[in-house]
Amino acid sequence: MFQATRRRLAIWYTAVTAVLLLLFASGVYLYVRNTLIERIDDTLNHVVEIVERSLVIERANNEPEPFRINVEASFRNNAETVEDDHIDLEWFSPTGELIWSTFSEPLNIPIHSDRTGETVHIFKQDRWDNEDTSQSPLLLRQVTQRVEIGRQVLGYLRVSHPWFEVTKPSRQLIFDLALGTGLMVLSVAASGWFLSGKAMEPVGESYQRLKQFTADASHELRSPITLIQTNVQVALADLELTPAEATVSKNYRQQLKVVERLTQRLGKLVNDLLFLARQDSGMSKDGFADCPLDALLMEVVEEQQLLATEKIITLNLHLVDPPALETSPELLENWFTLWGNWDQLVRLFTNLIGNALQYTPAGGEVNVELARLDRIRYNSAAYLQIRVSDTGVGIPSEALPRLFDRFYRVDPARTHKKGNPATDTATGSGLGLAIAQAIVEHHQGQIQVESILGKGTTFIISLPVTLES
Repeated sequence: MFQATRRRLAIWYTAVTAVLLLLFASGVYLYVRNTLIERIDDTLNHVVEIVERSLVIERANNEPEPFRINVEASFRNNAETVEDDHIDLEWFSPTGELIWSTFSEPLNIPIHSDRTGETVHIFKQDRWDNEDTSQSPLLLRQVTQRVEIGRQVLGYLRVSHPWFEVTKPSRQLIFDLALGTGLMVLSVAASGWFLSGKAMEPVGESYQRLKQFTADASHELRSPITLIQTNVQVALADLELTPAEATVSKNYRQQLKVVERLTQRLGKLVNDLLFLARQDSGMSKDGFADCPLDALLMEVVEEQQLLATEKIITLNLHLVDPPALETSPELLENWFTLWGNWDQLVRLFTNLIGNALQYTPAGGEVNVELARLDRIRYNSAAYLQIRVSDTGVGIPSEALPRLFDRFYRVDPARTHKKGNPATDTATGSGLGLAIAQAIVEHHQGQIQVESILGKGTTFIISLPVTLES
């Protein structure tokens, strides 16, 4: 139980820290990426300003416009300079026609003035063979400037920068952040496991002290309760009165019987608490042996048959026969045999069948079914399934999740008869189903319950034939 709680605490601690680290890493990545883009845009705008100042503007003769750009003189000294910085230049006429470019091939991208910078996708065709042609994308960051004098547009200057100057450091940053975040999460998981263990230590110590107290108190209470019960029984047996005293002693005898019943109930409660305390501290597998579950259920059903007859309830036991294809005599002989503790299993099914009889009205039915299922479950061997179903009052759906809690009663009112509680032997302690679950878990099995209010309840117990070490 504590290991599961510790594991959940460590997982939650790691998950919350991982989310915070992820948000932090995402913020760092976006900040660095935007910074890189801003730097490229600043560089491109700076190049635009330099090239624009170096343009050679001449007066045009015999042309509609008074001014023109001397392209050869303007860009003669710029080609080699921009190439070293991975920056390419393009000059367009006022009508958008490409006149000069440092690209080996024209980009075929329409121009529009944009000093803020934009990212464009270009597909360059690379012929791999005589038939197949593939397209590899090329990303560029571009700034376009319209050059004009007065109202005359002399042309357009477009400056491009390869996008890998952003993607390359961005990918490296992603790798670094992912590696750092992963290592940090692993470190946090290890520290979370350590810290959760430290946090659970006081709780574990308190729980161990509580279990020890319960076990010690239950053990110490058994002796005086047994002595009280023995003395009451002796007093009842030795009580010999004359006829004249019979009337006076009637109430005295009745009170002794009440004390005897209360002592028996208290002794049963102490035994239940002691059993659960031992289960919490880890019951050993001592007393485990081959148990023929069919014979065990026959004994329990036979013992409960008297109570069923008194309440006019039909109690049936049904054993599901092995499949016809099964031919192994040894397996057929031990078809319903499992490795378990006989006394604990008797207590388990006595509790379940007794509860079914208690909450089934007269004229109802209680059916017990035993079957062997050879389906592989969690890579384990075959297991036996026992179904204890009744046609009783049923259990509300909201009570099912807490049904196996200790001292929990679905409806406390219905577990007490009207009248003197001291003389009511039907009062339960609320530990029966908790003990049943503890026994099933001790045998590495599972217990489930299905119920419809007003129609009946079915308990399904699955017990493995062999236990895992």
